[in-house]
Amino acid sequence: MRPKRMFENDEERIRQTIHELKLEHRALDAAVRSMQEGVFVDQLQVRRLKRRKLELKDRIRRLQSELIPDLDA
Repeated sequence: MRPKRMFENDEERIRQTIHELKLEHRALDAAVRSMQEGVFVDQLQVRRLKRRKLELKDRIRRLQSELIPDLDA
């Protein structure tokens, strides 16, 4: 069993990582919107940015699930 202090540090690290990933996700969202508003849209770049956004969202969800305590059945 891990010491409580170690768990708190892990939880803090996970929360910080989630925060950073959410910031990156928002920035990508703004970039996609901006690109789509332009006259000439680079569809390949838009698809790449959207794919990265999905990867970030999946990673955020995985990290958030790590913060949910396990329930002993």
